Amino acid sequence: MLARQCSFGRVSLRTSSILSRSGILNNFFSFTSVRTSSNKVVSISPASSSWVERMPLRLRPYMYLTRIDKPIGTLLLFYPCTWSITMAAYSLHTPVTTPLVYTVLFGTGALVMRGAGCTINDMWDQRLDRAVERTRERPLARDDITQRQALIFLAGQLGIGLGVLLQLNWYSILLGASSLSVVTIYPLMKRITHWPQAVLGLAFNWGAMLGWSAVAGAVDWHVCLPLYAGGVCWTLVYDSIYAHQDKKDDVTAGIRSTALLFGTHSRLILSGLSASSMSLITLAGYLNDQTAPFYLGVSLAAAQLARVLVRTNFDERESCWRGFVGCGWSGFWVWAGALGDYACGLL
Repeated sequence: MLARQCSFGRVSLRTSSILSRSGILNNFFSFTSVRTSSNKVVSISPASSSWVERMPLRLRPYMYLTRIDKPIGTLLLFYPCTWSITMAAYSLHTPVTTPLVYTVLFGTGALVMRGAGCTINDMWDQRLDRAVERTRERPLARDDITQRQALIFLAGQLGIGLGVLLQLNWYSILLGASSLSVVTIYPLMKRITHWPQAVLGLAFNWGAMLGWSAVAGAVDWHVCLPLYAGGVCWTLVYDSIYAHQDKKDDVTAGIRSTALLFGTHSRLILSGLSASSMSLITLAGYLNDQTAPFYLGVSLAAAQLARVLVRTNFDERESCWRGFVGCGWSGFWVWAGALGDYACGLL
């Protein structure tokens, strides 16, 4: 790893012998570090089925830092952008190349900026992550890379993100840049409030405004505000489910979340937030003169959220992860409805 010596060096014969006799060398899951002949402990990531494990050793901690092997986070950031891009294209009757170009740009931006957000989060949370079972294997928590290396990497990520942002009009450049303040303070919120999920919602749904301004040159606030608010409610649903994975460790570590705040009332409260989300998105569609395909998409999104909330066991980590990923499909169905409406308008 770049933070330590990337080469394992010469592992001492005695250590190799011990590892061989114990069968550890045949089971990579069984250890996470070895001591070299120079008395340095080198961290080794546990074996994983992730495609990242096939990448060069020096790159792996940076790729894990961005969570690139877990694309659901990028999709959750991307979908609100697609809603507004497609709805703006529908409203303005733009040629198909317009939403296509901006969808590619925003897809690239979502991939890069979601990774940057993860880097910022892990730099803030290095010590907290060590206290939570699910996060203690993250690269910074394991000291696979240093804070300085993460900062340099973050500068590169933000540079690429800026390059994408500069492809937009000046109104959108200023609007997009203004989101960085929310992104930066989000990790701090879990230390001072039970509502960090709401702050994440403010950051992750910025695209509901930015996508429209990219296409139209400015935000249509009477459409985008309910769309944005609906996205924030949607984020509260999926990220509260996500937070349930760590609620036991969070109590010990002093981390606050809506999962702990809602407690045994989570299913009821998240059902209300889901209804609010779909209602606000429907209102945005109504104000934008959307037609049947859009409302069909929203209906499928609502059904998906209902399905997730019925099936999720909030006391089981695996079930919460499935529920979290399942919420992403609701965002897809909203986009599919908007695309259907736009396609019908081209006929």
